[in-house]
Amino acid sequence: MPAHLAVASAPARPVGHAAPLGAASAHSANTAFNNIAALAELAERVVRVPAATAPAPASRQLRPDYLAIDDLCGTDTRMRDLLARGKRFVDRGLPVLILGETGTGKEFLARALHEYSERRAQAFVAINTASLPEHLIESELFGYQRGAFSGALPGGMKGKMQQADGGTLFLDEIGDMPYAMQTRLLRVLSEREVTPLGASQPVPVDVQLICATHQDLASAVAQGTFREDLYYRIAVGVLTLPTLRERDDKRELIARMLCDEWPDLRVDQALARVTSDALTCLLMHAWPGNLRQMRAALRYACAVMSGERLCVDDLPPELASSRALHSAQPVIHDEEARDVRVEATAYTASLVSHTQYRVHEEAHAPHDQERERILQALAQHRWNISAAARTLGFCRASLYRKLKQLSIPHVRDCGEALSTRHYA
Repeated sequence: MPAHLAVASAPARPVGHAAPLGAASAHSANTAFNNIAALAELAERVVRVPAATAPAPASRQLRPDYLAIDDLCGTDTRMRDLLARGKRFVDRGLPVLILGETGTGKEFLARALHEYSERRAQAFVAINTASLPEHLIESELFGYQRGAFSGALPGGMKGKMQQADGGTLFLDEIGDMPYAMQTRLLRVLSEREVTPLGASQPVPVDVQLICATHQDLASAVAQGTFREDLYYRIAVGVLTLPTLRERDDKRELIARMLCDEWPDLRVDQALARVTSDALTCLLMHAWPGNLRQMRAALRYACAVMSGERLCVDDLPPELASSRALHSAQPVIHDEEARDVRVEATAYTASLVSHTQYRVHEEAHAPHDQERERILQALAQHRWNISAAARTLGFCRASLYRKLKQLSIPHVRDCGEALSTRHYA
């Protein structure tokens, strides 16, 4: 018999009515057993309630610390002008399009704009359109009603557009959105209402739209892969983030990232713990992965350093190899430079005929270097896409796009041929 039934109150026994001989001890034992079972069940309930309502430990919070908009740059004039322009865009409620290479901080800027805006108290909803399968984008963006399709949740689901109502909707990698979905998104932005799958009535929505992509959308429009009318709808306020190699505030960025790793130190103290050689290497590196790669490199260096100061040997191998390449270049003094200029002038005429060939080779050199770098990372991690992407400073989706752009087939498609060609 269940415990909660066993301990239910029984009718009172009349006074003077004796229990049958031998039944008293059995009844007492059963009552004691049932009471113990009931107490155990009650104790289990009491223990479970705090566990269900207790806040999650701080160690499980994996969300990175996003910065306020005024903290996204140091003394770089170009970035300061860009941030001031972004503030004016959100003040007017204009759709914002953030352009920039992978790792330049597009989502950091989008979140900073939201926190600066009057919608800061409402939701910030981010969705990476490149990471969603094509058949799920529509339900993720617009939601669905109960029974809209096989496998739908019994109560339906609100789409990202409805979740962001009153707040900010951030569409990352919008350049990878399927063409058919672009048409539906355009209608939602034009009518300011969304119709969930399976619904008969539209739902009004009010969102601050921020989009981001690393692609050249103007070229995509010219090639017919991106809708021209959607482009003009989202590209009202365009912000183009500079690459890390173009910025003048790399020293300040390095100091701030080090303070994240050494929270007890000030900016000047953090830089003092870096040797001059290591700092020079960090400042001179090309940083193809931009801020994401720099942060990963500094986290790596802080993890492996064994001394009191961060030195060149603590930096990731790719930074050390680039430093060796720069140091191997000969230093030309003034007299030698004059001799070189004289010799260059003498040979100018003979080099003219080779100009087109050299320009052609130089134009293809960056692609070849990037292809080789990606292949080396993939070989190093045995074609583990996630591990190779971390080494290169990319996300998984960006690495897959690079493989497609550079015509690098996946090893699962032609593993033997690729291994023979590149790693024999």
